[in-house]
Amino acid sequence: MLNLISFQSSPLAALGQVAMLLALAFTLAGLWLSVLGGLRSDPRSTEAARRSVWAVFAFVSLAILALLSALLRDDFSVRYVAEHSMTTSPTWVKITSLWGALEGSILLWAWLLAGYAFILSLTLRRDALRPWALGAMFVSLLFFVGVVAGVASPFTPLAQIPLQGQGPNPALQNHWMMAVHPVLLYLGFVGLSVPFAYAVAALITGRLSDHWLSVTRRWTLMAWVFLTAAIVAGGWWSYETLGWGGYWAWDPVENASFIPWLLTTAFLHSIQIQEKRNLLRGWNIWLIVLAYTSTVLGTFLNRSGIVQSVHAFAGGPVGPVFLGFLALLLIGGVALTAWRTPKLRDLGEAPAPLSREAAFLAGNWLFLVFSAVVLLGTLFPVIVEAVTGRKSSIGAPFFNTFSVPIGLGLLLLMGVGPLLPWRRADGESLLMALRLPVGTGVLAAIIAAVLGVRSVAVLLTLALCAYNVAGLATLTLRAARQRGSLTALLSEQPRRYGAYTAHLGLVVLALGLAFSGAYKQSGETTLNLGQDKQVLGDTLRLESLREAKYDYGSSAITQIRVNGQSFAPRMNVYAQDPGTPFPTPAVRYSVLGDTYLVTTNIDKNGKWASIRLIKSPLVSWIWVGTLIIVLGAGVTLLSPARPAVRKVTGGAVAAD
Repeated sequence: MLNLISFQSSPLAALGQVAMLLALAFTLAGLWLSVLGGLRSDPRSTEAARRSVWAVFAFVSLAILALLSALLRDDFSVRYVAEHSMTTSPTWVKITSLWGALEGSILLWAWLLAGYAFILSLTLRRDALRPWALGAMFVSLLFFVGVVAGVASPFTPLAQIPLQGQGPNPALQNHWMMAVHPVLLYLGFVGLSVPFAYAVAALITGRLSDHWLSVTRRWTLMAWVFLTAAIVAGGWWSYETLGWGGYWAWDPVENASFIPWLLTTAFLHSIQIQEKRNLLRGWNIWLIVLAYTSTVLGTFLNRSGIVQSVHAFAGGPVGPVFLGFLALLLIGGVALTAWRTPKLRDLGEAPAPLSREAAFLAGNWLFLVFSAVVLLGTLFPVIVEAVTGRKSSIGAPFFNTFSVPIGLGLLLLMGVGPLLPWRRADGESLLMALRLPVGTGVLAAIIAAVLGVRSVAVLLTLALCAYNVAGLATLTLRAARQRGSLTALLSEQPRRYGAYTAHLGLVVLALGLAFSGAYKQSGETTLNLGQDKQVLGDTLRLESLREAKYDYGSSAITQIRVNGQSFAPRMNVYAQDPGTPFPTPAVRYSVLGDTYLVTTNIDKNGKWASIRLIKSPLVSWIWVGTLIIVLGAGVTLLSPARPAVRKVTGGAVAAD
């Protein structure tokens, strides 16, 4: 320990390590005070626990600033800096190195978790849930702060200081999105700790009414927005960096971020059923417990080394520790839920088959099945290798076999759900309401088939997307006529129409996924300087080859014209890995489809280059659809909460 905190060898390493040890001490104290405050109903202990959160956040902030300072100052007396940074790296790359490797990424997680706990401590209501929600946050903090302070410290000093660091992972400096995607992902993962903490508090206190849901709705939605943006940002990084023209490969680490998103999406829909109909009380507890637990599972897969992925870090000492924490969350969740089973019984009557809650519940089951399929496909090779010793893999065909029909089912339910009233719908009135949306969907599919679309999956997707848009438009225009104007409607119910906007964004995204997946074309050729060739109906001409040198590496730049338009794909080589070129494609984005050009090989004498041309329809719709989703969710997130207004008419509860 004396070696770790020796200011003579590494002042910044010592400062960071001491800060983390102090953060760990205040975490232990805060956990004890929270439990004491909960057991004794002692507001003074609870207040002391709340202030302990402030100390934890302050000390973890000091630690992360120490590591960031070491990176920016090229302090190679800190082992983490020596192994994951170098003097010639651009400043933004040095900053992203903070989370570009195992120890730094866990420190970032601990800091964000402390930040969420700090904000929560400022907004906590003075009720019975307060000490136990703090206590649950302290349990998570105890794990992550303890890991950084102990088995995965980024502040280990070096006895012999190198003149130059080894540098960051080249894949993490090949595109600026690495400054955005991991942070968004961690904000989403860590954000689920708050609703999880409230669920634990509700189980411990037995206060399992709607209160804990209403308190955590915004926290959950915020985490979901971050997760959505992170997943698509990761897809864009893959599209812009890996040179294969795709954005999603069902990679194990990609899947590990997708599972919490599926479970959180299900939770956001099912809590409405509990609030409106007093149903699914136990179901919602399980959903949020599984959602948060799955974030820890994803971190375990990413950092244990048990899966092969372009996103995964090498195996290290944290794998067993994360597995133990995962087991603790699952066992604790099961035990608490089993203990409170009598209080988790639903008080309302079972939903009618034709009702909004039945549609939401069916959607929940599809989300759960989807999560189970993705989890099974991700872990199956690991299980096979552990049992038999043989390596195996499950590729995209397995996942696509399930994801396409499940996705279509979710689109179907997404369209019909808003058209249904709560409690029970009249069959005849429902058929009348569905007439226009279904007719619009069928018409859209017929027009697409006439225009040459032959893929059944794409035709069904197009039909369901048109059906969704028509349904949302019908509901909105009908309500606008009742209110007198669209402006008045949007100002009165911003949360609802924020949700409708998010659904519209999902429709746009689904069309992008369907068309780009089914109709992507790829062609390769080798071009000599000044030579023209036809590829996929386009004329390619190699105009020049040149090399650009930088302090941190070099780029081979291929200047090509495609139908008269200039493209300049690159092959980057970084100083720390000179034998591995990393492609940077040149992409021309357009509404109808992208032209994507990547260099696969270059003549050393600068006489020729091998080129891959990829044409993908509607890829840009994925990015635009995500922006619409985030915009709609943001409107809902920022809208003031309004009490539910229930209007009973003919045995059905009108949507509020």
